[in-house]
Parts: sequence; C-alpha cells; structure tokens
Amino acid sequence: MRRKIIAFCILGALLVLLAVLNLHIGSVDVPFGEVLRILRTHDNTSAAGQIIWTIRMPRLAAAAVLGGALALAGFLMQTFFSNPIAGPFVLGISSGAKLMVALAMIWGLARGVIMNSAWMILAAFLGALFSMGLILLISGRVRSMSVLIVCGVMIGYICSAVTDFVVTFADDANIVNLHNWSKGSFSGIGWEQVRVMVPFVFAVLILAFLLSKPMSAYQLGESYAKNLGVNLSGFRVMLILLSSMLAACVTAFAGPISFLGVATPHLTKRLFSTARPIVMIPACFLGGAVFCLFCDLLARFLFAPTELSISTVTAVFGAPVVIYMMLSRRKEQIS
Repeated sequence: MRRKIIAFCILGALLVLLAVLNLHIGSVDVPFGEVLRILRTHDNTSAAGQIIWTIRMPRLAAAAVLGGALALAGFLMQTFFSNPIAGPFVLGISSGAKLMVALAMIWGLARGVIMNSAWMILAAFLGALFSMGLILLISGRVRSMSVLIVCGVMIGYICSAVTDFVVTFADDANIVNLHNWSKGSFSGIGWEQVRVMVPFVFAVLILAFLLSKPMSAYQLGESYAKNLGVNLSGFRVMLILLSSMLAACVTAFAGPISFLGVATPHLTKRLFSTARPIVMIPACFLGGAVFCLFCDLLARFLFAPTELSISTVTAVFGAPVVIYMMLSRRKEQIS
C-alpha cells in the first residue's frame, strides 16, 4: 500500500512539473515567475497572459486528458484480449477512427459544413467500432494472439492508406488542416474542444472504474468470473464500448497517437507492482497524462520553430517498450 501511495505521489509531482514546463517553454518562453503570476491573477490581457490562457493552457489540458484516455483505452483492451501488446494503435482501432473522421471532414468541407466536436467524436466512434468489429471477427477464427496482432496492424495500414488517398485527392484549401491532424497533434485545440472532451472522458473513466470489480474477476479467468456472477457477454460489450469511446475521442481531437496506449499500462504495472483494475484505472490515466505531456513538450521545443507530430515522439519512447514486452513474453512462453 505504501509503495502505491508513493507511486501516485511521483506521478502527481511529474504531472505538475511537466504542466509548468509546458506553460513555460514554447516559441516564446515565458519566465516561471510570470507563469505563476498569470495563473494566480488569471491575467489574460497581457501578451504573455494571452499566450498562456489562449494557446498553451487548452493544449496542456487536452494533452493530459487525451493522454490519460488513450492509456486507459489500452488497459481496457489489454484486459479484454488478455494480452499486454493489445492497444488502440496496434490493433488498428485508431486508424479506423481516423479514416471515418477524415471522410466526415472531407464530406463536410466539400459542402461548406463545419463539423463540430460531437459529430467528430461520433464519426470516430463509428470508425473505431468498425475496426474493433473486424478484430473480433478475426479473433473468433484464429487462436494465436500474434496472428491477431499482425491482422490488427494490417487493418491499421489499410485504413491509413485509404485516409492518405482521400486526403491527397481532396480539392479543398482547408484540407491542409486535416493533413496535419492525420499525423497526430494537439496544435490548434482551444477551450471549446476542451469543454467537450473533459466531461466525455471523465464520464467514461467513472464507468470504467465501476467495472473494476468484474474486471478483477475476469483477469483470473472466464470461468472464475462466471462463477462470481459476472455477465460475461454484457461485460465484454462494455469493455469494447468504453475502449472504443476513449480511442475515438482521442482520435477525433488529436488524430492517431502511436504506442502510448500500449506502453503506458505496462510501465504503470511495473511502477505500481500490481495489475488490479481498482489501482490501474486511475494509475494508467495519470501515467498516460504524464507520458503525453512529456512527449508533447519534446515535440514542441526539440526542433522549434518546427513542431513534430506527437506520434513521432511517442513512437520513439513507446516502441522500445513494446519490443521489450514481446521479447519478455516470448521468453516466458519458452520457459
């Protein structure tokens, strides 16, 4: 118990530190003292105050909330498939959501219709459900998890290829924004989007937390969960819906973000030395927020004024974790 409290304190301290650094560092550095003054006095009239409250603060909030959402989605999928390599990006769920949002945005732009946040989340949710449906269909025909992972990667490539095709041949001047979004970025997110994503994500977070007890039973085996009275079919549907909703929300606002949903739950389990959902659900959310803020900070200042896509940075740190997980899993199977 003491270790878990310390781990939560560490993540909390890192979250605060990274939040301050994200407000301080940018194309125009704002001194730490000035950042604290602006936050304390709610100054949004000065030039620095407008930079903090109009640009950096909503971006910081979006990175924290969506990073936590993606990490939680990864944990739910790993619980569902009983495999630590499962995740929204690896299984092609994010790519399916990206494809549907791209099609909806292009259709709207061609007709002079601006897609609001609710419609974007709905489009992403439908795309995520479509990809998840394909994965579940394949999982019913193959027993090897490695084959399922490969099929998920292929579905992701197909969806990404179709997305790139329609973006390339779209004839609207505003399509450049869609191209930047399709690479993964928190740039351009404002308070309007934050006000939509925060209640949506936290509502799903509460629902996931309410499922922590049946999730613990499910981790010990389907027979054990069934003997405890868990409705397996309803429980699985809820896991699919919740993970798809979280992945869809992230994709709708920030585009696809690679490897965060796979790597963060694994790192969090190592830090907390437990896989119990009642601990892992808030821990994964907090860990995802920290990981995403760290990667977004690097994406903004490493090659400033050029900004990297968030997926580029998350892949650099997340892909080695996935490789390590696959090698460790292989050694366990051999032994």
